[in-house]
Amino acid sequence: MSKDRNGDKSAKDTHYATLRRAHRDAKRERGEIPTPPTEARRRKAQADWKAPPVPADTVQLYGLHTVRAALANPAREKIRLMVTQNALGRLEIGDAAALGIPVETVAPAALDKLLGPDAIHQGVLLEARPLPVRRLSALSESPLVLVLDQVTDPHNVGAILRSAVAFNAGAVITTMRHSPSESGVLAKSASGALELIPYIQAGNLADALGELHEIGFQSFGLDSEGPLVLEETLAGDKVALVLGAEGKGLRQKTRETVTALARLDMPGAIKSLNVSNAAAIALYAARRHLQG
Repeated sequence: MSKDRNGDKSAKDTHYATLRRAHRDAKRERGEIPTPPTEARRRKAQADWKAPPVPADTVQLYGLHTVRAALANPAREKIRLMVTQNALGRLEIGDAAALGIPVETVAPAALDKLLGPDAIHQGVLLEARPLPVRRLSALSESPLVLVLDQVTDPHNVGAILRSAVAFNAGAVITTMRHSPSESGVLAKSASGALELIPYIQAGNLADALGELHEIGFQSFGLDSEGPLVLEETLAGDKVALVLGAEGKGLRQKTRETVTALARLDMPGAIKSLNVSNAAAIALYAARRHLQG
């Protein structure tokens, strides 16, 4: 008796489609990916959702890497952990009772309600206090810091924090205004790095640069019109790299305050990069200078 090859193929396709759907459903249940609503429902959910009030001295951290790093940080005061049953095992924290804070097992929808329909919380939310304020004077022993002049996008700043940790920078310094404060979005974008490096917000960036100069730093502002490439400009044994916002770059007062202006060597047709990419390249060049 002959076999219907098309029928066999159709049955296999149906079987694999069922497995894929089951895999996606399991990930949604764990909170790893959001349930994809229709465009109309998505817009309505965004329009209808209102953030519940959060005390001024509380920050909501979410995502597995972010929360795991916060729980491991002795400087972070924890208040409450909310976690789905599936996420609890993947959080790898051992005995939850040993944390010394309330641990609530919740459904993913409960976290969606608290964080909004677009937050990729991965089934875990930690309520905590903001990290202690750090002073510039504490950086006297660090050879490398990163300074951001009004970089406003928390996703970019989060990526910069990760690069700063990777290259062992002593701090990321930014402005108090026109820059992201400590938040769940910033922490999620940093993927744990916020717990590993001081994030210092200065009231006046020019004054902060002056204070860095007083404790031995030379500051180098990245500018596409800088007179020399960064590698030829770097000097001294304590380096502060200064980057401005995409588009407008460094403000005039910052340009006047830094030790020197420099540019990244980009021989191609594109002469500017996303600020987080530029930060990673500059950190690499500065680390090589300090090691050389």
